[in-house]
Amino acid sequence: MASSAGWGRIGTASCDRVQLLKTTALNGHDPFGLRECLRAVNSKRPVNLDLSTIHFPLPALTSIAHRITGVILFVGLIFGFWALDASLSSPEGFESVRDALAHNVLAKLVAWGLLSALGFHFVAGIKHLLMDTGYGVDLEGGNLKAQITVVISAVLVVLAGVWVW
Repeated sequence: MASSAGWGRIGTASCDRVQLLKTTALNGHDPFGLRECLRAVNSKRPVNLDLSTIHFPLPALTSIAHRITGVILFVGLIFGFWALDASLSSPEGFESVRDALAHNVLAKLVAWGLLSALGFHFVAGIKHLLMDTGYGVDLEGGNLKAQITVVISAVLVVLAGVWVW
C-alpha cells in the first residue's frame, strides 16, 4: 500500500510540473517552446492516413522499389536453387530444366521477372552506393539519379525479355 501511495505522489508531482510548464508557457514566458508543442498536440491531425492520396516523389518510389525487388530476389532464390539442383543432379535433370525454360510460359515469366528484378535492384544499388559517397544527395541530384535508374532499368528489363523469350 505504501508503494502505491509513493507512485501516486510521483505521478502527481510530475502532473504538477506539466501544469506549471503549461501555465508558464501560456503566460508569455516560454523558454522551452512549449506553446508550439501544445498547439501541435491540440491540432486536428488526421487519425487515419489515406495512402492513396499521398504522392511520393520519384526518388522515394525507386527506393521503395529497390526494397521490393530485394524481397522478390530473395523469394526467387527458391526457383533458382531448384533449377540449379535439378540441372546438376543428372543429364535428364538438366534437360528438364532446359525444356521448362524453353517451352513453359510460366517458367519463362518467372525467369524474366527475376532477371528484371535483378537488373533494377543492381542499378538502384549503384544509385545508393553513389549516394553513400556523397554524390547527388541534393534534391536535383536525387531526381536525376532516380530518372536515370528508371531508364537504365527499363532498358535492362527489355533486354532480359528479349533474351528469355
